[in-house]
Amino acid sequence: MVRLTNAERQKAGCPALTPVAALSQAAQNHSNDMAAHNFMNHTGSDGSSAVARVERSGYTGWHAVAENVAAGHQTAENVVSDWMSSSGHRANILNCQLKEVGVGYATHPDSTYGTYWTQDFGSR
Repeated sequence: MVRLTNAERQKAGCPALTPVAALSQAAQNHSNDMAAHNFMNHTGSDGSSAVARVERSGYTGWHAVAENVAAGHQTAENVVSDWMSSSGHRANILNCQLKEVGVGYATHPDSTYGTYWTQDFGSR
C-alpha cells in the first residue's frame, strides 16, 4: 500500500512517504478494532480519534495528522484506487505536507466487510 500511495504522490510531485513504526502501530490497532467490533469509521470503538490513537502509539511532536480508512476491499490496489476516487482520501494522499505513514490491515470472516484498512499520515 505504501508503494502504491507513493506512486500516486510521485505523479503529483509530492515526496515519498516514509513508513514510521508508531503510525503503523496506530493504523494496525485501528484496523484490528474495526474488524473485532464490525464497524468502519474514523472514530474508534472507545471513542478515540485518529489523533488520540497516533499519540497513544507514541507518535508525538506532530504538526499534522490525517487518516484514511476502508473496508471490504480485497487488495491494496483496490483500496488505493477507491481512495484516489474520493476527494477527501485523495487530498490526504496528495498532501505534500504529510511526510510519514503507517498502514494497518485486519480481517474478520464473520464481520460485515471482512477486511479493514487504515492509513495514518503525519508530519513532525
